Amino acid sequence: MAGYIFKIISHASLGKMKEAINTVHERSGKSKVKIFFDMLHCTRKYGAGYYDYQIFAFYNLTEKQRATYVTRLISKKFNTFMNNYEYAHFLENKDEFNKLYKKYIGRDFLQFREANKEEVRAFCEKHPVLFCKMQDLECGHGCERIRVADYESFDKLYAYLKEKDFCILEENMEQHPAVKKLYPNAVNSMRFITVLDKDGEPHLLYIVQKMGLGGSIIDNNCLFTPVDPETGEMKYPAHSGDTLKGIIYTEHPDTHVKIQGYKIPFVKEAVQMVLEAAKVTPQIRYVGWDVATTPNGPAIIEGNTYCAHDFWQLPPHTPDGIGMLPTIKKYVPEFFEGKRDA
Repeated sequence: MAGYIFKIISHASLGKMKEAINTVHERSGKSKVKIFFDMLHCTRKYGAGYYDYQIFAFYNLTEKQRATYVTRLISKKFNTFMNNYEYAHFLENKDEFNKLYKKYIGRDFLQFREANKEEVRAFCEKHPVLFCKMQDLECGHGCERIRVADYESFDKLYAYLKEKDFCILEENMEQHPAVKKLYPNAVNSMRFITVLDKDGEPHLLYIVQKMGLGGSIIDNNCLFTPVDPETGEMKYPAHSGDTLKGIIYTEHPDTHVKIQGYKIPFVKEAVQMVLEAAKVTPQIRYVGWDVATTPNGPAIIEGNTYCAHDFWQLPPHTPDGIGMLPTIKKYVPEFFEGKRDA
């Protein structure tokens, strides 16, 4: 652990650390010197970088509360402990993922690189709007929503698809009216975090509802809030996707839908779906699933083999100041046995 912490400190951006100290000073009123030394203490004791210290508001937490958080160091170790990355391609490679998890994705798709021109033509005739994805990219990078009618000929559309080198063409997903009401320009997906215990049994750790914002066609880095797995209700006001900003939204700024208490349909069905999907590749025990809510039920968009640790432990969503480590310990106690020092 000491070696990894030294690596963090040695590679830290002093400018960004100074910005974090200034932000914490503005939010807490505490002296910058005290913040600096407390940050170093939290890095040494909890593996928390200066961003962790800022976004989790460690400056307001007791030592007992701080010890419950999945920090940057713990997140890295837990991902490595849980996932055999020799098998990650089954989830990260979009061609392989759509084939392996076809039962759960709920939409038509075409492996563009494997299809001939006539197969692509038939797919475009069948689906007037396409959602096109790049290979091995995450967080919506490189995705485009394309209207077939916007191209004066199929040949020009085909040439564009070839030029962009898309790997997958998908039927544009129609989301449930209740979810579309939140924000209509993107598929507002839920992120489910699942783990497999040592016996291969799946467990749900957390759900957040993500929402697009400001004209974006994807929901990443926009807004999100926790969802109750039993009732489907959004539990708290939404947080900005840029977790450093710490902006809270009681209503969606574009649609003015009140966030807290708004109910998402088919959540229980989605929970059962991801718990079943979690067993398909048992070598990857820790997955973040993006799930859309369609008029006919849930549909998995993708599975992520490296789960960000920030968006499920933020102050507006943890009123008791308790992070996710106790929940993880309940399902994966072996991670906490002995020392995990690097």
